[in-house]
Amino acid sequence: MQWGLKGLVESGLAAHVGETRAANAAAAGRRGPSTPEELREARAQQDAVPPASSGAAGPPVSEEVVEAAGRRVPVRVLTPGGGEPRGVHLEIHGGGFYMGSAARDDARNRRLADALGVTVVSVDYRLAPEHPWPAAPDDSETAALWLVEHAAARFGTARLTIGGFSAGATLAVTTLLRLRERGVSGAFAGAALQFGTYDMSGLTPAGRLIADEFFIEAYAGHAADRTEPDISPVYADLRGLPPVLMVVGTSDVLLEDNMAMAARLSAAGGEVDLRIYPEARHGFTSRSTGMAAAARHDIECWLADRLSAPA
Repeated sequence: MQWGLKGLVESGLAAHVGETRAANAAAAGRRGPSTPEELREARAQQDAVPPASSGAAGPPVSEEVVEAAGRRVPVRVLTPGGGEPRGVHLEIHGGGFYMGSAARDDARNRRLADALGVTVVSVDYRLAPEHPWPAAPDDSETAALWLVEHAAARFGTARLTIGGFSAGATLAVTTLLRLRERGVSGAFAGAALQFGTYDMSGLTPAGRLIADEFFIEAYAGHAADRTEPDISPVYADLRGLPPVLMVVGTSDVLLEDNMAMAARLSAAGGEVDLRIYPEARHGFTSRSTGMAAAARHDIECWLADRLSAPA
């Protein structure tokens, strides 16, 4: 058996490589905040720009505070237009654990809600460094437990999926691990993970590529051991998790991290669908490119299959 990166990339995606390279060139030099001062400035700039509208065609977004296991967390609820939802998708936003908000993903979540006919619940978890680990996984777990307990009565369906973007993908995995320890991981039919960060220890080859990133210091700099699976889930016992879709690009610094996580999930007996997109960089699914559209379509189709699979 021969196994290589080219064999993991769908040949039909080659048509989008030129456009993707041009988008990469246009974004060259952009990076996330690397000091507390840069983080404050980036947040101020982000706050000055209103979030993209979720679109007037769908029902209005509901802002709520939900409670489970003695904890409370704000969420945003987007219901599909035209009928009862076929399921509920728990979405966890990205932003390096120190930026972003649920509201800034309204447009993305509206598209997903309408494309799949699902209700999307997005978690407004607390951000580092003001609220470092374990605040974000606590909040994500709270929202997941609330759905496990109340989705059927509230939304008319107990069919659940989970997903996340960058840091949100990491939090989706830690949420599933926490639910498994509670004996309720089977409540979720699948997890769609976009370029997550699974090793923040700096001890593996993949982890060393991002070991000096400020977001890690902001989120888990106080932790005595960053191999703690609740921080770096690649170190976890990964048995008993639901099927997983992993999306990442060949030009993403987290490519090796995602491939290592996929291998560990598979070795633990999990069902893993690893999709690698040529020349795509971190965060590429939020772009207006053919490669991004192809990836979003793949995610929607995969989630649709999970929602339709026998419980």
